[in-house]
Amino acid sequence: MITLLVFIIFLALVFDFLNGFHDAANSIATIVSTRVLTPRLAVLWAAFFNLVAALVFDVHIAKTMGKGLVELDAVNEFVIMSGLIGAIVWNVITWYYGIPSSSSHALIGGYGGAAIAKAGIGAIILAGWWKTLLFIVLAPLLGMVMGYFLQVIVLWSVRRRSYSKVDGVFRKLQLLSAALYSLGHGTNDAQKTMGIIGGLLVANHGLFADPGSSFHWMHLPDLKTIPWWIILSAHAAIGLGTLTGGWRIVRTMGSRITKLKPFSGFSAETGAAATVILASVWGIPVSTTHTITGAIIGVGATQRVSAVRWGVAGKIVYAWILTIPMAAAIGALGYGILSALTH
Repeated sequence: MITLLVFIIFLALVFDFLNGFHDAANSIATIVSTRVLTPRLAVLWAAFFNLVAALVFDVHIAKTMGKGLVELDAVNEFVIMSGLIGAIVWNVITWYYGIPSSSSHALIGGYGGAAIAKAGIGAIILAGWWKTLLFIVLAPLLGMVMGYFLQVIVLWSVRRRSYSKVDGVFRKLQLLSAALYSLGHGTNDAQKTMGIIGGLLVANHGLFADPGSSFHWMHLPDLKTIPWWIILSAHAAIGLGTLTGGWRIVRTMGSRITKLKPFSGFSAETGAAATVILASVWGIPVSTTHTITGAIIGVGATQRVSAVRWGVAGKIVYAWILTIPMAAAIGALGYGILSALTH
């Protein structure tokens, strides 16, 4: 049993790595497309602030993920494993096709689907889900609004200055906005994996009740606090994934939705960062992918509506709609297979 739990924790960190790999586009696409940083420097910059986020924010989202979405009585090691498999498979599919879908919603969907397969719809805590489902719509809209108005403010404030001076200033400011966005991305997304690992240990806490056990450091009787080894390992995994970079999605986010310049990249990143950080403080697991996409669209719309490639944006929206049910279906299927193999 201990070996299985260690394997599932490893699998959770693999998901976290893929989350960073898949969502590298969120953190670096704007700063790469504006040529403020080279791709290599951009992923180093983003990965560093993904890791720094471990020292800055509380773990409200980890608690929501660990005990706010699924009844812990319905959780066992196979539910967690199946949920992670559902999220990982969907992430790989969308990465292959260059679709910036939400790793967060893939994890939530896979986890929920596996729990329903085990215990039925009663395993779902509806009060915890409504905020998450509501923010599927609200996060990109808030990002769009924030990006739009920040861009309007920026354009008005620099209207009498030469483009070369404006470009030079915002190339520096975009380093700050990219750092802020990576902080938000690191805390919101890494905490989802923390919550999954925490839920696994709470569901199996009886195994580690003996302080003399070699694995006593895994004992977690509740989710009031998250151990530092979980926090640091989750942030390290997502930072390492970002460092590796998912270049197929970078191209979609950085140039196919709309053309960006340093001042518009700054507006998009700052608007998205503000939205994600506020959600993190409130303990709401939002999609950083949805948020930055909305902010980029909002920035593009300040030029003219036709500046946004709505066909590309539409395909992204389809992926958003499909992510939770598809990951849930894969998670449920995975649970069915694992249950059949172990009985």
